[in-house]
Amino acid sequence: MEWTSRGVVLTTRKHGENDIILEALTLDHGRHLGLVRGGRSQRNRPFLQPGNELDLTWKARLPDHLGHFQLEAQTLRAGELMTTAIGLASLQHLAFLLRLLPERHPYPHLYDALNVVLEHLDEPDAAAALLIRFELELLRDLGTGLDLEACAATGQKDDLVYVSPKSARAVSREAGKPYHDKLLPLPSFLVDGQRQAGSELTWTDVTQGFELTSFFVSRHLRERDGTDGGTREQVMSALERRYRESFPWNFLD
Repeated sequence: MEWTSRGVVLTTRKHGENDIILEALTLDHGRHLGLVRGGRSQRNRPFLQPGNELDLTWKARLPDHLGHFQLEAQTLRAGELMTTAIGLASLQHLAFLLRLLPERHPYPHLYDALNVVLEHLDEPDAAAALLIRFELELLRDLGTGLDLEACAATGQKDDLVYVSPKSARAVSREAGKPYHDKLLPLPSFLVDGQRQAGSELTWTDVTQGFELTSFFVSRHLRERDGTDGGTREQVMSALERRYRESFPWNFLD
């Protein structure tokens, strides 16, 4: 049994004295684990850092075996990512989110989205929006996706400002007014055509976006007796520090 595919390193753990078990999101085979012989060597260690993209060849005698990886470096971005708080926190958070998916099932659009997020983590405005959109894509693949195309009550496609926590559908301002306190805020950057092109995300946009995705991710975890890894809070803390440095006017009273 053998295949070759691109893969992004998510996590590694020690196995014996010299080997490691690599967890990667691969383009063609989804989240996949395998043994890397000599993975702790000076030669291989720099490649096997979270965020790096590799060419991976997986071999095993039977399909349900752990198997082992052979690797070749492609995009080595871990060194840069791990120098910032946003980079470190985001790598841990993305790995946690992707672990909610079943193993060995391909999600090519999530693979592409992951690479886009990793390439823009040095831009606080873009990083926040991309992380939130990544969570929305993940929720869709988990079968709990949000419908933000039109108002659940009226069918209108403009002035969408809420999300129903029950139906996970958008609600317009007028239709949601009587239930304001029971609905989740919907930041305009998540609705096509509702945000002016080129305008920056405010910190309120960011917090509302993460509150929205957090609600549905947490509900998914509760339904499966899972727990939150606490990684989102670390991402939020790192983003807030960067936002205060880059966009201080967002925090003026």
